[in-house]
Amino acid sequence: MPTDVTAFAPATVANVGIGFDILGHTVDAVGDRVRLRRIEEPTVRIRSITGIPADISLNPQSNTAGRALQAMRGALELTYGFEIDIEKGIPLASGMGGSAASAVAAVVAANALLPNPVPALRLLMFAMQGEIVASGSAHLDNIAPCLYGGLVLTVGIDHPRVKRIPVPPQVRCVLVHPHMHLGTREARAILKSDVTRSDFVWQTANLAGFISGCYSNDLDMIRDSFNDVIIEPQRQSLIPGFKLVQSGAMSAGALGCSISGAGPAIFAWTEQQHAEAVRAAMVDAFTNHGLQSDSWISSLAAAGARVVPA
Repeated sequence: MPTDVTAFAPATVANVGIGFDILGHTVDAVGDRVRLRRIEEPTVRIRSITGIPADISLNPQSNTAGRALQAMRGALELTYGFEIDIEKGIPLASGMGGSAASAVAAVVAANALLPNPVPALRLLMFAMQGEIVASGSAHLDNIAPCLYGGLVLTVGIDHPRVKRIPVPPQVRCVLVHPHMHLGTREARAILKSDVTRSDFVWQTANLAGFISGCYSNDLDMIRDSFNDVIIEPQRQSLIPGFKLVQSGAMSAGALGCSISGAGPAIFAWTEQQHAEAVRAAMVDAFTNHGLQSDSWISSLAAAGARVVPA
């Protein structure tokens, strides 16, 4: 059995606009790497955190990767422990699933060190314990796509059902992260606890239409359904220039454009031939609003977290 493994976990777009807390997809162009070593002491120890600068705790109880491994050790009654090195490629408080990626990479690496690896659904539950550290609540719309890859629907929390949804092969995701931070807790705190009946019906129809369009390769249905009437209107004021970025993306040919996770990153779905134009329009809109940004273009058929060479 190996005693030293490195895993990569991709960034994710949670909610995908119309699927609050239940839809998410990978952005394989950027992610976190976790190197894990098995140690004799029955504990979890974080040795280093490198990459994008961030104020991240080395205390495993307060770290998403550390807490996920603690949950895994406890549930599997392991007699040995793990030492971790985390290389952050995803900014925290970015809306790109940075906290989930570290947790998922950690449990995927640890699973490769087990004599009898456990199925993905158990890894999902271990990683969820790490995500709670970051957001204060259990939700799987970052963790599930990060682990499984592609566009993923999750139903339930205690006993979740996970379903990968096909995406038309010509569709690409454009993800643009402005150089600012927006915490998940802050972005969730502004949300109202109730919605009107008309908004509920409209959002439900959009979610059903969007998923139907994905299964039937119907880009017009995806475009017509790509409209978040509940969460986006409440959160858009937290992202300077949001409307300019969104309108720029749509004018350049996007199928839809909305907030990635809790923000401030913004994503768009577009056909491959329009991807560069959509990215340029979104970046330019942020620049005109005084914000520099990073951007990526990714296929929606990307793989989830996996073991990689050290």
